[in-house]
Amino acid sequence: MSARVTWAIAVRVLTQLRRDHRTLAMLLVLPCLLITLLWWMYRDVDAATFDRLGPSLLALFPMVVMFLVTSVTTLRERTSGTLERLLAMPTGKLDFLLGYAVAFGLVATVQSLLAVGISVWALGLEIVGPGWLMVIVAIADAILGTALGLFVSAFARTEFQAVQFLPLVIIPQLLLCGLFLPRDRMPAVLETVSDLLPLSYAVDAMQRLATTDRTGEVWTDVAVVAGFALACLALGAVTLRRRTA
Repeated sequence: MSARVTWAIAVRVLTQLRRDHRTLAMLLVLPCLLITLLWWMYRDVDAATFDRLGPSLLALFPMVVMFLVTSVTTLRERTSGTLERLLAMPTGKLDFLLGYAVAFGLVATVQSLLAVGISVWALGLEIVGPGWLMVIVAIADAILGTALGLFVSAFARTEFQAVQFLPLVIIPQLLLCGLFLPRDRMPAVLETVSDLLPLSYAVDAMQRLATTDRTGEVWTDVAVVAGFALACLALGAVTLRRRTA
């Protein structure tokens, strides 16, 4: 692995994103629009519902958007032969994956700053913990989405198949993360499964920041999410193929 090569790939990805205005808008604008839509739904009905759901969705939206964009983009690199050409040079699989992770991590930082900033300071989302830590949680979750997208793209042959992984990977986590029912009130088996899913820890961190200023458990949750992301990148390096058969 080479830091120079990794950074060169990250710069290449960022340059492509800068030229792809639709993808850039999806990455930066869509989470803000979705959280604003949620606020608008409950503004005149029950503002407390927005305060309850908003933090959890700030964990969910970045992960979903990053997963979708990364999985499709990586598959496109492979099917177009770009990955084959890159790996023919002094570029390792881990360099490629880390380059993507760095590039989308930088985008995730901007995305999270925008989404959390709009939610807390423009839409009036009530939180007790520090807003900057909420941004860090959102960044960690967006990087997790990137890592998951890089990993599952190895198992898809077409962009449609890459999109099909979305309900398989994301929806079970959405149902079991504690958004609809507190995890400690789930059946024991489902609670155990929930403990094995990374989105559960991101949602826990956001919910803790909404209700308390004690940050010790939040950092533990962030570490777990980061650990899942690193594991997915490692698995992605093992399973990444040069071409789609």
